[in-house]
Amino acid sequence: MSGGEVGETELVERARSGDQEAMGALYRAHASRVYTVVRRLAGDDALAEDLAQDAWIRAFRKLELFRGDSSFGTWMYRLATNMALNRLRRRGRRDEVEREADIFHAAGSLDEAVINQRMLAQALDRLPPGYRKVLVLHDVEGRTHEEIAELLGVAPGTSKSQLHKARGRMRELLDPGETESEASTREV
Repeated sequence: MSGGEVGETELVERARSGDQEAMGALYRAHASRVYTVVRRLAGDDALAEDLAQDAWIRAFRKLELFRGDSSFGTWMYRLATNMALNRLRRRGRRDEVEREADIFHAAGSLDEAVINQRMLAQALDRLPPGYRKVLVLHDVEGRTHEEIAELLGVAPGTSKSQLHKARGRMRELLDPGETESEASTREV
């Protein structure tokens, strides 16, 4: 165990007893990473700030649930990811469709790169939560299957399988005319 981990363990214990300095230190150590993941999932700065703030509030209120099986950072990251995905799922698809329609009407003609980015975001939103988490963690954040397994509490093989299925589903969503056999042939 490194000195940093011992320090973090001590900070968690102090934060559990209401120590504001310890809470601040934990926040400063992990706030950027938490914001980054919820921003990537939300696709919106204001929403990401709300999601990150809600995750931190819940983390400090529920700190007794942190068992120490992983680092505090890993636990916080998982908590923020799950909260963001749950909130986004509850918001429903209607909000996203309306927002996209407003953007296209207001902008008139968007360049192809922006349109492709929007199509990717919409397809990503339509993935099942497990697929989406693994795809974002692996392909966007560059995490290994072992790291993903630890973050999500699954086996590395599950992470690999979900990534494969997520990529296949993304292909279907982005090119609905492509058949499954064409997609498999292309992967080989």
